Amino acid sequence: MAIWRLVKWVGLAVLILFILSTAVRAMWEAYDNERFPEALLVKVELLPVIFPVHMLAGGLALLLVPCAYFFRGTRYHKWLGRLAATDVIVAGITAIPVALTAPVTPMTAAGFSTQGLVWLALIAKGIWHIKRREIAAHRNAMLMMAAVTSGAMFFRIYLALWAIFGTASGFKIFYASDSWIAWVLPLGVMIFIIRPYPFAKRGYAEPVR
Repeated sequence: MAIWRLVKWVGLAVLILFILSTAVRAMWEAYDNERFPEALLVKVELLPVIFPVHMLAGGLALLLVPCAYFFRGTRYHKWLGRLAATDVIVAGITAIPVALTAPVTPMTAAGFSTQGLVWLALIAKGIWHIKRREIAAHRNAMLMMAAVTSGAMFFRIYLALWAIFGTASGFKIFYASDSWIAWVLPLGVMIFIIRPYPFAKRGYAEPVR
């Protein structure tokens, strides 16, 4: 029992460190982008304000969204939730022009822009439900939104794996696939976890605190 508890806490610590490093790196790259590949440098040049805003907001979302969830049921949750929602809205809106400007492929642009739209739709759904005090539906929407947010981490993981095992000739196909799989897969897993009613207005027994 003690061993499993240790494994759990070590795993949690590793996850937290990885989230922190990914978030900090994303925010840092908003300004330190000299090592970017050419495809991203073009976006930096064409979107000198929108691109760094998106990188900052996206990196910050990796921190604010789990913090808001961690403090659920406390007086801090409401304010952290509002801050996270505002940040996600900024990140989601700026994701669309970033995706559509000089895309690597049309499929890549579709993947990233769809992610931004789904992000915005889920945060809007979460706000709608909490305004109506529909706690379970709000929680489900926010869990799905968090899953979409995690796509930023998985995208980098898959890129790192490709750098190790992939080939240059298939990079564009991989990059386009990654732009979808990175967020669709965790979203699908989350919908499966919160089944059978991920979109239903059921189970509002939990009080608003």
